[in-house]
Amino acid sequence: MTVTKGVKDLRKTEVRNNKIRETGLSDRIFGALVIVLSILCFLIILYPLWFVIIASISNSDLVNQGKVTLWPVDVRFYGFQQVFQDSRIWNGYVNTIIYVVAGTALNLAVTMPAAYALSRPDFRARNVVMTYFVFTMYFSGGLVPLYMTISNLGLISTKWILIIFVAVNTYNLIIARTFIQNSIPNDLYEAAILDGCSHFTYFWKVVIPLSKAVISVELLYYGVFHWNDYFNALLYNYKESNEPLQMVLRRILLLNEAFSSGSGGVQGGYAQSSADQVKYAVMIVSTVPILCVYPFVQKYFEKGVMIGAVKG
Repeated sequence: MTVTKGVKDLRKTEVRNNKIRETGLSDRIFGALVIVLSILCFLIILYPLWFVIIASISNSDLVNQGKVTLWPVDVRFYGFQQVFQDSRIWNGYVNTIIYVVAGTALNLAVTMPAAYALSRPDFRARNVVMTYFVFTMYFSGGLVPLYMTISNLGLISTKWILIIFVAVNTYNLIIARTFIQNSIPNDLYEAAILDGCSHFTYFWKVVIPLSKAVISVELLYYGVFHWNDYFNALLYNYKESNEPLQMVLRRILLLNEAFSSGSGGVQGGYAQSSADQVKYAVMIVSTVPILCVYPFVQKYFEKGVMIGAVKG
């Protein structure tokens, strides 16, 4: 009996070890496939960015002929020279920085208090108010009534319209409200009330310090929105002095206008060989700042997605 039992135990051990080896092999295969797919996705995303960089310093004629693929050919920096000599680029940079800083500050100043108020269970009308906010995500009054309203307010062709427009984004408001509601326990509020705190004191000294993660998410979302926004400037601004950088980029890319210091153009625009190089250079100049900031706050994107996925 003892020998038979020992044989059975040995067989069970062998079967278990075989299963472990099979599981380990499948895990390694799966891990290898994930790595390969990740590298492929990385290359697919990276190559367009790399191509813009090498095309900006290569001969545009060779780029159009398809002779520039992985490395720059016939290196020249004409496009960057024209970009840095053009005053419109720097004026657009200044305007965009103003819109990003002032607009994002206004967005946070409106979104965070509204999110806190809507997260309070003792605010009886919060569901009704939230319904009004959500309603605007699906329906709007239309472009013409909106334009007439902005015109009647005297905001057409002013910097203020690009700062205060979209003062609060409903999706970002939902993210902030969900975070405050689910991440900050109500016991803290009760303890603060016992210590004599008002809603404003509790919001400023307790909620804001504990909401740094969601504030970073909102800061990134709103900042990227203001940096990339050109449609509102296209509709509500007619002064070149108020144009953001993206409008300058659009004008160069689509209309091929001449730079203020440019020469060799044809009827207000560059020759095609020069214009293409300038276009690529402008793309790089306009995207470098946001690309430099993004790696430092990229980790908050995942947190923001997870916050928005939780039912509030």
